[in-house]
Amino acid sequence: QVQLVESGGGLVQAGGSLRLSCVASGSIFSIDAMGWYSQAPGKQRELVAVITSGGSTNYADSVKGRFTISRDNAKNTVYLQMNSLKPEDTAVYSCNALIKRPGHIYASHYWGKGTLVTVSS
Repeated sequence: QVQLVESGGGLVQAGGSLRLSCVASGSIFSIDAMGWYSQAPGKQRELVAVITSGGSTNYADSVKGRFTISRDNAKNTVYLQMNSLKPEDTAVYSCNALIKRPGHIYASHYWGKGTLVTVSS
């Protein structure tokens, strides 16, 4: 079993900051890419940012310069520092990780349940 648990969401005013965390636990051999996705009400889920095990990052154009993704491999944790938040950033933010379990040949994607970020104007 593998679990991803997010934390750090909440209500913040426009221009404010939040830091999201996602911890992976359970039967884990290795973790490749980890990422954050957002889903606003009535919209499809979309990629916010992703980071590889080597530290390479990629961001959605809408968050470049405002959000920073990072990870602590020793803690199986990925972070999303969100600065200069805008009302349009309001969404449920979910963590995704590509994880290889012991005894398995291939890695699989795992998802957390998400954490709500609400940005008021």
